[in-house]
Amino acid sequence: MGYTLQYYDLVLSGIGASLGLGVLIGYATTVSFFVAVAGFGGVAIALITHALFINGPVDDTEDLTEEVAIEEVPQVLSPMEAGPET
Repeated sequence: MGYTLQYYDLVLSGIGASLGLGVLIGYATTVSFFVAVAGFGGVAIALITHALFINGPVDDTEDLTEEVAIEEVPQVLSPMEAGPET
């Protein structure tokens, strides 16, 4: 089974590429470094916003309303001990 690029792989690549391009343009041209990084940082923020809010990591909006029992949360994410049911 081969590896395929997914949407979030492309988003992460786009974030790194936009910031790297901002640094490169800031050093290689007469454009101010801070202006170039801030401008391409805006592109990175737009990519992050799209990935989080427009094309979010849930399959359906009904996934957001389901409650999760404390026993179902991985121990790494939950520092609380699961106590007895009351």
